[in-house]
Amino acid sequence: MSEHQHGDNCGCGDEHEEDVFILTDEDGNEHEMVIVYTFETQGKAYAVLLDRKEPESDSIIFRIDEEGEESFLVNIEDDAEWEHVTAVYEQIVASEAQA
Repeated sequence: MSEHQHGDNCGCGDEHEEDVFILTDEDGNEHEMVIVYTFETQGKAYAVLLDRKEPESDSIIFRIDEEGEESFLVNIEDDAEWEHVTAVYEQIVASEAQA
């Protein structure tokens, strides 16, 4: 999807530019999603996306897979991986809320 993930310290000079991903839900509705957070666990990278037009809606977590120079967002289909990733993200959110 995107060849570059903009993070807080990416150093690319595009800190005001957002990568927008168009996701289609099960009802065929398109949503403009932006990456709001990335994290790593068990040697894999994950991205948390929010709907640009509905920032109060639930976030979605995807695994970031890399092939050569390109990065792709991939659905997490393994239940054990999903449970681990959501638990790690909940811990991150809880620790930041206390800071």
